[in-house]
Amino acid sequence: MALYAISDLHLSFEADKPMGIFGEKWINHEEKIKENWLDTVNNEDTVLIAGDISWSMKMEDGKIDLEWIHNLPGRKILIKGNHDYWWTSISKLNSMYQDMKFIQNNYFSYGEYAICGTRGWILPEADKFTEHDKKIYDRELIRLKLSLESAKKSGFNKFIIMIHYPPIINNSVDAGLLEIFNEYSVDKVIYGHIHNANKESHFQGKIEEIEYSLTSCDYLDFAPVKIL
Repeated sequence: MALYAISDLHLSFEADKPMGIFGEKWINHEEKIKENWLDTVNNEDTVLIAGDISWSMKMEDGKIDLEWIHNLPGRKILIKGNHDYWWTSISKLNSMYQDMKFIQNNYFSYGEYAICGTRGWILPEADKFTEHDKKIYDRELIRLKLSLESAKKSGFNKFIIMIHYPPIINNSVDAGLLEIFNEYSVDKVIYGHIHNANKESHFQGKIEEIEYSLTSCDYLDFAPVKIL
């Protein structure tokens, strides 16, 4: 049994969104994900999917992309990305599949760890951060704490965070998020959203004993990466 992660699948089996427009490596990227997934993940494993799952605008279209993920091996735990407009009520989502679980103010377990998370938002240190952005950012901090607190109340004291937007800017962790990570002694943070990144341009590794992993699928060459 192992824990893997990948994000930014950007599936579009019903939407007219050919990903090849973003570069040659994205051509037929769904087949690359499927092939690597089948080579890596078995039914006893769990895969964290940190947002931007489907380009679909409505659930009736997004369900086709979710079915594609459902048919891959393993248990899947998902959070919302900025493009996941199809995302409906959390209770409805969590009633759809036995092997796919969706996080929004809640958590799911993996062994002794609680998997918590939220979508996140652009950080206050970013250029052109507005008052509107601050309202969304503050709301996302609240949602992250609700997710962690729900796990803590259930007796968990080891936490892995999924957040779609990067919590790091200029190799420094955002102060608001770091305060929460430290409050709950978070072990690992999985994030996505960033494309065309390389190991020189974007941080991977530990800061103050917390391990940060970028899992955008193009960064991972479309293969789930082992977390535990």
